Amino acid sequence: MDAVTAMAENKIKEAIENGELDNIKGKGRPLHLEDLSRIPEELRAGYILLKNSGVLPKEINLKNEIKKLEDLLDYCYDDKEYRKIKFKLNEKILHYNILMDKKGKTAAHLEYENKILGKLQKG
Repeated sequence: MDAVTAMAENKIKEAIENGELDNIKGKGRPLHLEDLSRIPEELRAGYILLKNSGVLPKEINLKNEIKKLEDLLDYCYDDKEYRKIKFKLNEKILHYNILMDKKGKTAAHLEYENKILGKLQKG
């Protein structure tokens, strides 16, 4: 353990002993960990800071919503509910594509960019 980590651990232990962490929001409940696998490791801290500040670009919020809807579809077995989710997903994708088109990024450009990012993350 390096000196900085040891110092941080000591400060946390002190705070626990002094009761400074007793009233933390969410204490005793499991942490909700966000899937950050699609974000390059070196950008994750910045992403979390922006997200917690509520200043993520609209396209990132849309991409997150699209991913959640795609995940819901994977586990939806009710035809009526499936159609509702699929409709919402298509709306979000259309909105995202319009937004990106306004920024000068076509669907083909975005697909190519995603493939490159995927290869970078694997490598």
